[in-house]
Amino acid sequence: MNKPFVFGDECEFQPAGEGVRRKILAYGENLMAVEVHFEEGAIGALHQHPHTQLSYVLEGEFEFEIGGEKNIVKKGDTLYKLPNVVHGCRCLKKGILLDIFTPYREDFLAK
Repeated sequence: MNKPFVFGDECEFQPAGEGVRRKILAYGENLMAVEVHFEEGAIGALHQHPHTQLSYVLEGEFEFEIGGEKNIVKKGDTLYKLPNVVHGCRCLKKGILLDIFTPYREDFLAK
């Protein structure tokens, strides 16, 4: 992609699980931004991947598990996930996460 401007209202949502949808924002070979919307009670299943990931809570409240440690996070909190560390979440109050990956998630672009 490598576009200098990406407008959120032009990005399409993709299903990402029951009560979860995402839209891919800006990305290039080394970095990707993804906005993920959760309905209350939705689950981000435990998983792992070879990417480093930051998640910033834009709205809502989540119970996150990262590497076996659980915490409740809310708007303004940030999570750091090392490559191949098991992580997932449960949405406690309807919310939105901004996920940043390095390198980019090729699997998110496969159709």
